[in-house]
Amino acid sequence: MALASRAAARLLRRRSPLACLQQGKSTAAVAYEEDEDYAPEINVTRTRPEAPQPDRKPKPYRSVADDAAVRAATQACFPTRNDWTRAEVQAVYDQPLLELIRDAGACHRAHWDSRDVQQCTLLSIKTGGCTEDCGYCSQSVRHKTHVKPTKQLPVDEVVESARRAKAAGSTRFCMGAAWRELGNKKKAFREILEMVSRVNAEGLEVCATLGMLNPEQAKQLKEAGLHAYNHNLDTSREFYPSVIKTRTYDDRLNTIQNVKEAGISVCSGGILGLGEEEKDRIGLLHELASLKGGHPESVPINALVAVEGTPIGDSGKAKRVDVFEMVRMIAAARIILPKTMVRLSAGRLEFSQGEQALMFLAGANSIFNGDKLLTTPNPEFDSDTQLFQLLGLEGLKPNPRLEHKAEGGHAAARA
Repeated sequence: MALASRAAARLLRRRSPLACLQQGKSTAAVAYEEDEDYAPEINVTRTRPEAPQPDRKPKPYRSVADDAAVRAATQACFPTRNDWTRAEVQAVYDQPLLELIRDAGACHRAHWDSRDVQQCTLLSIKTGGCTEDCGYCSQSVRHKTHVKPTKQLPVDEVVESARRAKAAGSTRFCMGAAWRELGNKKKAFREILEMVSRVNAEGLEVCATLGMLNPEQAKQLKEAGLHAYNHNLDTSREFYPSVIKTRTYDDRLNTIQNVKEAGISVCSGGILGLGEEEKDRIGLLHELASLKGGHPESVPINALVAVEGTPIGDSGKAKRVDVFEMVRMIAAARIILPKTMVRLSAGRLEFSQGEQALMFLAGANSIFNGDKLLTTPNPEFDSDTQLFQLLGLEGLKPNPRLEHKAEGGHAAARA
């Protein structure tokens, strides 16, 4: 039996990671327990070394993870599920960190090419002046921060920004407006629809985050060429009222449902460092895994950048998120949402290249690039190019006309 086939056979007999956890054993331990009859064939016969053959071409190195049988077997260990219980999510999240990273890496390689990383650029097309009271946000009119409200950017300026982002390597362009909802902003909405259409024509995937949407607005955005809509849940349902009071958790879920029903991919994630406990991070993952209609297409994981003048920034409740907290959240998200893009978002500038490498190892496969995320500093394009070269990562090439699947399948292919 070939080495890859034997490896595949062993993986097929391996139980799910969760079943292993429930027995208090690592997945590797159970794999060996269930394969007691396996013994590698060792050739101890001494032979003379072959004479050098200068004309023979060396065989290219190929990782076991590239073997189709191994990938298929590993995928069976990490299926896409919409029936996760909170206790099961916690069992994944609570694994010893190195075991969690190992399993997340296996899941990542089973469902994705681990070299591929989607590059996204986020532009604030309308900054400040939001009537919401989100306790972390510098753009609320209720908070005294450094942010000054601006008018919506002209369409041509937005399209030019999208062109620059594409030239720098981005394949998805996201436009953010600081307001509670589109409501009756008819002129602004007409301009946004034009932005979506024209950015799409540039060969970029188009994303928007515009607050709450009704079904008709979602439909019009879809018709204009919108690929994805970002609407974060931020945290667990239980902790949410401690952060935001002007919009309910169900308001957010309703907008996500309107987006899904219009055929637009959902981008929804959360923020670490709001003062939440680990049980709230587990609750957020459970909510994302339980969304009606399937998993989100992408999940941004943000590390809070506390802003002076915001309630959370001034209260002392904000906590710097360390690399191990980020890695644990990323790895758990990768296992629980195996076909979802896991995106490093706000706060990435706080982590070294080595720390970011650990996040990619744990299953992150998307980043926001450019020097600013709305109003938050972010690594510059050149810095990310250097990081990609250092780690052997490659960007994704967009396919703007290809539909995304609700369960989280991504439409892009490696450039």
